[in-house]
Amino acid sequence: MHNTGDALKKGLVINSIICVLVFLLPIVRSQSMRGESSEIIKLPEPAYTSEVSIEKALLNRRSVRDYTDEPLSLEEVSQLLWAAQGITDPRGFRTAPSAGALYPLEVYLVAGKVNGLPAGIYKYQPQGHAVVKIVDGDKRAEISGAALGQASLKNGAAIMVLCAVYERTAKKYGERAERYAHIEVG
Repeated sequence: MHNTGDALKKGLVINSIICVLVFLLPIVRSQSMRGESSEIIKLPEPAYTSEVSIEKALLNRRSVRDYTDEPLSLEEVSQLLWAAQGITDPRGFRTAPSAGALYPLEVYLVAGKVNGLPAGIYKYQPQGHAVVKIVDGDKRAEISGAALGQASLKNGAAIMVLCAVYERTAKKYGERAERYAHIEVG
């Protein structure tokens, strides 16, 4: 069983501020313009049962900003990515609900210290439960700088960034798309 609490103590920073994408896009674009290939990494299968009840998890939930110096394991990262946007049904339904099942959210992992995963920025692919490396190198300090110097972003083993593609929801919900995407991030 994977202990999400231990992963948070090691420093998986979940940054749901969509505007961090403003920083991510130039990094991603400059890397892809150089024609560097994407590396796909299949993640370990997530655990679907746990000895911790949802009630116990909620009772013990706390924000953590002071981390151990230990790296995250690939299993911990796998579990957390699946919990954020993983597939739970053959029809493509996910762990998190979405207006009209349109899923505008995309999850990026900014890895710094993850065993079995070189430092870089990865895009989570819910179909296939994998990550695609899109940028080489440790970008945690740069993300920290873009987020008003938050030390927790620089010191955590990894950062999970949630981004929204508003157009996916806008095709059905028009002007409400942005609001719905923000609700999903929350």
